[in-house]
Amino acid sequence: MQHLPNALTIARIALTPVLLVLLLSETFTGELAALGLFVAAAISDYLDGKLARSFRARSRLGQFLDPFADKVLVLGTFSCLAILLPQQVPWWAVGLIAARDVLVTGLRTWAEARGQSLRTLPLAKTKTTVQLVFLIGMLLLLVLRRLPGTTGTYAAQILEGPIPFFLLLGLVTFTVLTGLWYVQGMWSRTALYRHDA
Repeated sequence: MQHLPNALTIARIALTPVLLVLLLSETFTGELAALGLFVAAAISDYLDGKLARSFRARSRLGQFLDPFADKVLVLGTFSCLAILLPQQVPWWAVGLIAARDVLVTGLRTWAEARGQSLRTLPLAKTKTTVQLVFLIGMLLLLVLRRLPGTTGTYAAQILEGPIPFFLLLGLVTFTVLTGLWYVQGMWSRTALYRHDA
């Protein structure tokens, strides 16, 4: 059972390319399957952390794999949305999210080289949750817009309107701020250190 958290994380990484291919198929079946896989991956993200704590099965491999799996899933899905919906999800927004992850990964590498580990900020965990909720909402709208009748019409209007962009703008701002808080913590030497951004 101690290996179950890492197994869930590895499964999340392995399923992400399948999810992305399904999403890019631009068919109702593909987008519906992609939504299902994304929700399953988000649940597994919660479960592997909970199981690791329950079984006291934390390991250096798990500390590396879990945030890596999150980044692959989130950035991969954001990239697909930038291809499918460039007006609502522009590439510069995806680039800022990716840059924040590169920054925090660099800080973690630097800290570990000095015999320390970077503590996960509570707001960083909230950031991941907000990203997952936003992406689930976008994938759900992609599915619903293909339905006939009023549901499809309303979903298309929401998806093509200004709401997704403004929500994304807030998400990107929050994401970048969490990266800057890590930098401030490193500079002030007041941050405690642990795994996962």
